[in-house]
Amino acid sequence: MRTILPTFLICGATLLLTTQCARTTEPDSPAYTQSDAARRAVAMEEAATPNLDTLGAAATAPDASLSAAATAPVPNAPTLPTTPADYRQAIRTADAGLKQHPRNFDLLLTRAKAHTQLGHYAEALPDYAAALRLKSTDANAYRGRGLAHAGLQQYSAAISDFSKALKYNSQDKEAYYQRGQAQLKKLNFKAAINDFTQAIALDSTYAAAYEARGTSYSSVNQPTAARADLEKAAALKPTARR
Repeated sequence: MRTILPTFLICGATLLLTTQCARTTEPDSPAYTQSDAARRAVAMEEAATPNLDTLGAAATAPDASLSAAATAPVPNAPTLPTTPADYRQAIRTADAGLKQHPRNFDLLLTRAKAHTQLGHYAEALPDYAAALRLKSTDANAYRGRGLAHAGLQQYSAAISDFSKALKYNSQDKEAYYQRGQAQLKKLNFKAAINDFTQAIALDSTYAAAYEARGTSYSSVNQPTAARADLEKAAALKPTARR
């Protein structure tokens, strides 16, 4: 009995020490151990994952190796002004741009229009021609060239250009009006009346078209229609002839 008791006590003490050692080497809560491990795993994953924003910025950043000439933008055509001084400035601006970009349609057309407004019709024609070689269906370029031809009293060429302008833009009231004026110069009164009528159909407040049609009616001995149009023009624009 004495032998059994010390042995029992020794075994119990050994078990108690073993249990105590286990408690000092492991966390009290298994859940805490799993959460801590999870946080460490997330931190490691974030450290290994590249920053997408940084990658995007790097992908879209300009390449410093590109030359300035390759990235230089084409200059915008200057806004067409309303005074002779401004028209001359527009020509100078277009001249400078065309030295670097000689095939720029907008610059060519702007310079041509500015020359036309200044009455430099002969100088305008080459620019209109160059612009139309670049865009052969541009209604504005045809209308502008028609004005230049009309300014040079080349009325048949003007009518041809206004007709081409209308081919590519049937809603261009100015082209109808200008073609009508060219028809008047050639004494084609009925054709002129038709063109002015088309312009008025597109804009019922077009005073100049009413006045021009009234003049045309007077030329073909239709005084009643002429008077009605001239009165309408005067009502829309007090400076129009009665």
